[in-house]
Amino acid sequence: MANMAIARRIIIGIAAAVCFGAALAGNVGAQSAERRAPVAVARMDSPIDQLAADTLADWIETAQARSSPLLIVELDTPGGQLDSAREIAGMITDSPVPVAVLVTPSGARASSAGIFVLAAAHVAAMSRGTTVGAAAPVDSSGNDLSETLKQKASQSAAAFLRGLPNAQRRGPDAVQALERAIFEAAAYSAAEADELGVIDFIASDPYDLAAQADGKTVYVGGESRVLPIQDATLQDVPPSPVDDFMRWVANPQIVFILLAVGAVFIVIELASPGGWLAAFVGGVFIVSAIAGMLNLPANWFALILMLLGMGFFSAEMQSLGWGIFGAIGAVCFMLGGFLLFGDYATAPGIAAPAVRVGYWTLGGVAAFLALTLFGLWHFSRRARRIRVASKSSQIIGRVGTVRVSLDPKGSVLVASEMWSAESDTGEYIPAGESVIVSDVEGLTLKVFRESVIEPKDAANGE
Repeated sequence: MANMAIARRIIIGIAAAVCFGAALAGNVGAQSAERRAPVAVARMDSPIDQLAADTLADWIETAQARSSPLLIVELDTPGGQLDSAREIAGMITDSPVPVAVLVTPSGARASSAGIFVLAAAHVAAMSRGTTVGAAAPVDSSGNDLSETLKQKASQSAAAFLRGLPNAQRRGPDAVQALERAIFEAAAYSAAEADELGVIDFIASDPYDLAAQADGKTVYVGGESRVLPIQDATLQDVPPSPVDDFMRWVANPQIVFILLAVGAVFIVIELASPGGWLAAFVGGVFIVSAIAGMLNLPANWFALILMLLGMGFFSAEMQSLGWGIFGAIGAVCFMLGGFLLFGDYATAPGIAAPAVRVGYWTLGGVAAFLALTLFGLWHFSRRARRIRVASKSSQIIGRVGTVRVSLDPKGSVLVASEMWSAESDTGEYIPAGESVIVSDVEGLTLKVFRESVIEPKDAANGE
């Protein structure tokens, strides 16, 4: 009996150990599965603008769909628009997925508006050889503001930085350093930013950041969360084809070239209507250019000026003059291109690279328009001369009716078309009279009364 009791105890102990081991394995497996969820990695190496904000929103959505424990944004930006920087900082603060911002690689920067992106991050890091700061407000053309306006803009930007929850959690020294970047245009190296608490640590790359961030406590949606990313893999979040296209067209030089080429195709369609292929191609170019302008500080009055220039180009193709409309159109179009970017009606912003059409682009497009429009003008004149020459042999000798009295010039209806006409004898011919075409000079018919030949015909008949 004693042996039986001992055996039962052994069996129960083994069963308990097996159940405990299975439960422990299941728990470890669950934790391992959680840790194996990929860390999303994306790269922002463009100016801070509306397109960058839209792209970040897509990255956050993708990271959430993948159940990523962390989204790492590799940052390298020269700055950009203050409104877009505020929007990006707000998205990071409210993101359901923790966002880490790493200024990398060596030589990268988080200048001006980029400081808002770094300060808002749940985890902020920089690689050695990178910089952050220099966020003094300027006007939309990059020039210094008046003292009063500068103070107002600086105070507003500093208040926004102070209000960022993740910036506050890094301590008062970090907040003061961020404020100096605005009020004094201060900039910091990675080591200085780490010493001042502006960043959490220095990391060489996303793998290093993930290793150092493992186990770090962050606050997401007002609740603390520990980052379990020690065994997680890193997975890139590539930009979508739409994002790539929008970033390509959101370039002042590309926008201006697209507008110029689109204008040429539209003018070709207006000069020689039919088929609508040229109009379709021109419309695609112009719509693509406008899509790019929506992500740039565009001056829409300048676009209207360019459209006016297109109208003058079309008028030149239809006129019989010597290029006056074309010259006016060229001036309007090029002036519009010069003023196309830099919306001077906007509020002050953070210093950013100058956004304008380059002088070389302006010169190249001017040469392209001059050659193209001169070619169109030349061939349209030549085609008209050919049409008139081919028609003159058919219309001479035809009988027409005077519609506007010839004194000696007026208009006649010949072969179902209205023509400018002139009496070849210089006599007055009233409206309603029948006339015969004797010659064609350019687009003007030489005519004489039909009644002039009637007596001769009668004599021949006798």
